[in-house]
Amino acid sequence: MSVLDHVRDFLGYLTVERGASRHTTDAYGGDLAAYVSFLADRGVTTPDAIQREDVTAFVAHLESTGLGPASVERKVAAIKSFHKFLVRDGVTENHPTASLPLPKKPVRLPDVLSIDQVERLLEQPFSEGLVGYRDRAIIEVLYGCGMRVSELTGLDLGGVEMDEGYIRVLGKGGKERAVPVAGAAAAALRDYLAHARPYLRPAGGSGRQDPAAVFLSVRGRRLARQTVFDIVKRYGANVGLVLHPHTLRHSFATHMLQGGADLRALQEMLGHSDISTTQVYTHVDRTHVREEYLSTHPRARMR
Repeated sequence: MSVLDHVRDFLGYLTVERGASRHTTDAYGGDLAAYVSFLADRGVTTPDAIQREDVTAFVAHLESTGLGPASVERKVAAIKSFHKFLVRDGVTENHPTASLPLPKKPVRLPDVLSIDQVERLLEQPFSEGLVGYRDRAIIEVLYGCGMRVSELTGLDLGGVEMDEGYIRVLGKGGKERAVPVAGAAAAALRDYLAHARPYLRPAGGSGRQDPAAVFLSVRGRRLARQTVFDIVKRYGANVGLVLHPHTLRHSFATHMLQGGADLRALQEMLGHSDISTTQVYTHVDRTHVREEYLSTHPRARMR
């Protein structure tokens, strides 16, 4: 049987045994048809004849056509699955894609604000009244503490330890960590908690506030993630910035490193969970983390 015949068997296997959708089998079929055609042009028509060099030549061909890294990765994944199927079904012992790595996607550097842009963002006039206190605290805390949006909206009053200079954050995987808060972020948060949060409640006095949430909507409910996105976007636009909450987190990390922060302390503050990069940070002392924060964050010693 030719390679093309085995491709048809493989697509049948995906449909019948794996329950793959029509969209998936069509995508695999198109990717493998191009692969089979390339092999035929090299005089390779049977599974036993395919060499690793044929596969790497096909990958190089794909990259030369200008395909994006994600598209190349998908096609290589289809080829690897196909050869694994051939070996598993006893068609051949030849496995030219064994241990063949998927093409690496280029690292996309995150958007980062300059310190001047951050100053422009945070020194602008905020809305009047209760909402202004809240919005300023949100942006100061996102930048001042490097939090994710989900961590900010999930903050509870019981986790705010202003006297200790920490906020207890529930990060990815339900892991709790203590994030230092000081300077401008601490001042904005104190102002919000004292002058705005107690008064964010349903109109007319009916209904109750969320008793636990730090950041509330004008109706006294825990603030939604999308509302935070909208707030950050609006204040960014006011000073000519296309702004996303995660940009503030990236800017926090970048400015800390530029200021000389210890990488292990920064890892602790950000709450990264990838085991390959976090093992050495497990035992970072909290006092050391706070010292690094106070000495390196550009707004940590403001009012």
